[in-house]
Amino acid sequence: MNKLNMKEAILEAKTEKGLAWSDIAKAAGLATEYVCSACLGMNHLDKPAAESVAKVLGLGSEISMALQRFPHKTWTQAIPTDPVIYRLYEIVGVYGETIKEIIHEQFGDGIMSAIDFSMNIQRQEDPKGDRVVLTLNGKFLPYKSW
Repeated sequence: MNKLNMKEAILEAKTEKGLAWSDIAKAAGLATEYVCSACLGMNHLDKPAAESVAKVLGLGSEISMALQRFPHKTWTQAIPTDPVIYRLYEIVGVYGETIKEIIHEQFGDGIMSAIDFSMNIQRQEDPKGDRVVLTLNGKFLPYKSW
């Protein structure tokens, strides 16, 4: 089974069972954001977590095996059209240079890792309209001279 078929099967089973991503992640013993990413085909799960996800979704070993396969991360659109994804793209477009300048000022010449990385998404209640709190946490990787 390929990652696209796996993703479709997982999304269908999630809806049929009325599960939240947090329910699936709890079964896997991992962060909600990471498990969701793996289920959408952009990361992989080790065997115990993959088997737990397949089990909670009522899916077979082919799903577990697909979850364990390393992904080939690709994007089909240069500019995303989904409004939620586009807004993140817009944020990077507007604030990307600001983020880069502040990282360089505080850390030096380098980048934020997307490998040694975690993410947390939370809802923050606010009387003027609830807020999305998105935390991106990556290790600083300095460029080296040689």
